[in-house]
Amino acid sequence: MSLLHVVGEAGPVLRSDRVLLRPPVLADHAAWATLREESRLFLQPWEPIWPADDLTRSAFKRRVKLYQRAAREDLGYAFFLFGATGDHPLLGGITLSNVRRGVIQSCSLGYWMGERHAGRGYMAEAVQAVIAHVFDDLKLHRLEAASIPHNVRSIHLLEAAGFRREGFARSYLLIDGRWQDHILFALLSDDPRPAYRRATADVASARPIPA
Repeated sequence: MSLLHVVGEAGPVLRSDRVLLRPPVLADHAAWATLREESRLFLQPWEPIWPADDLTRSAFKRRVKLYQRAAREDLGYAFFLFGATGDHPLLGGITLSNVRRGVIQSCSLGYWMGERHAGRGYMAEAVQAVIAHVFDDLKLHRLEAASIPHNVRSIHLLEAAGFRREGFARSYLLIDGRWQDHILFALLSDDPRPAYRRATADVASARPIPA
């Protein structure tokens, strides 16, 4: 898998063989709202409860502004995931949250996938691109992730990307209206990075912060 990282007007753009990742912009609202609405039942078991106005344009505008401010302050980075060929459909999203510098140099990974695009290996490829961005561009040392124990697809995706299990957190995140246990994972900058191979283990969602 070849990777290309460039910086556009809205922020970094990551491109691999089949996917393109770039920061969300206001013009993405219609495609994002449509994909999220049609995937609602698919995503809800793995996400915090959606606010009543979650899919509105005004809420999306606030979301984009928060993403932009987080990026400016080096606190987090959000990407929308698109197909790299054809009509470039919106496939899902990835977030890097809780960026910490100083003596820890780490951040947390989260992601979500539209139901009609799941199971095709897009997220596996996107995670590989983001891993390279975290360690090669942001120069962080540690990338963390968490998964609900019965989210088998998410666990498989993380382990295939080289993440190692590091612990178990009881009642870790408020997901689908309930405090739920999570398995904790991490990948270090000097850990081996498995060679990319197309996978069919795309996951609905595994995210520490809202999409």
